[in-house]
Amino acid sequence: MSMKLRILLGAVVLGTLAGGIAFAQRYRRIDHSAHEIPPLVDRHGIDLWENEPQFKNDVFTFVRIRWHSWRGGDIWLTDYPDSDLNFSFRLQQLTSLKVDPHPKQLDLTDEEIFDYPFIYMLEVGSLEFTDEEVANLRKYLLNGGFLMVDDFWGEYAWRNFEQEMKRVFPDRESKDLDISDPIFHCVFDLKQKPQIPGIDTAREVRAMGHPEITWEREDAREPHYRAFYDDKGRMMAIICQNTDLGDGWEREGEEEWYFHQFSEKQAYPMGINIVFWAMTH
Repeated sequence: MSMKLRILLGAVVLGTLAGGIAFAQRYRRIDHSAHEIPPLVDRHGIDLWENEPQFKNDVFTFVRIRWHSWRGGDIWLTDYPDSDLNFSFRLQQLTSLKVDPHPKQLDLTDEEIFDYPFIYMLEVGSLEFTDEEVANLRKYLLNGGFLMVDDFWGEYAWRNFEQEMKRVFPDRESKDLDISDPIFHCVFDLKQKPQIPGIDTAREVRAMGHPEITWEREDAREPHYRAFYDDKGRMMAIICQNTDLGDGWEREGEEEWYFHQFSEKQAYPMGINIVFWAMTH
């Protein structure tokens, strides 16, 4: 598909994240109980920026996918909108990528998804695709799109997601990525696969005197980064299991220790690496 940005992600402006970005004193949880998409009139203190006019049609837009859960409810809204806003802000702050300050939310059946090279889903342990979504996601990925899946824990959740992806690609298997894979080193040189616990779990184990625990379930001790590839060997999707990068983005301004240990050193570097890979391959 002819939707890859002409502008590739350039050098990281600040070199490294460590000590390079300030702890953000901003956080306010939003109520999703009404099952409606909250308007983005209030950016929760997250700065708004403007791109140069010549980049009007050449900006990276963070696109969150709406999906149906057999459990009911709007699980797809988890971490919204602060996760999307914060990650978009940090991308434009720390890289040379021109980023849309207004993230979007789309259905897989929206033809508009073909205008965007990157889409994001999370908490897919109860995901249930329609036949139309299966066909459109297959078309999107095989035509150059890139899917990032985040924040689901344990073997049962993986089996459910794997089963749904089998409907998308019956003849393709995911590959479990080793830390030597270039995606872990393309911008930030990560020494281990990031495992970011949700902040509530991190607080609990910290209070119990076990800050070394970064998993949320006994069957989720090891983080997995799995990939799907097309026939030419291009990575079409990365599946981040047993980790929660989105909480590292959303909750960056709530606890300074959480920011420095998980947001600054893991969640943002991994997220930036993934976007870099998606936009340059």
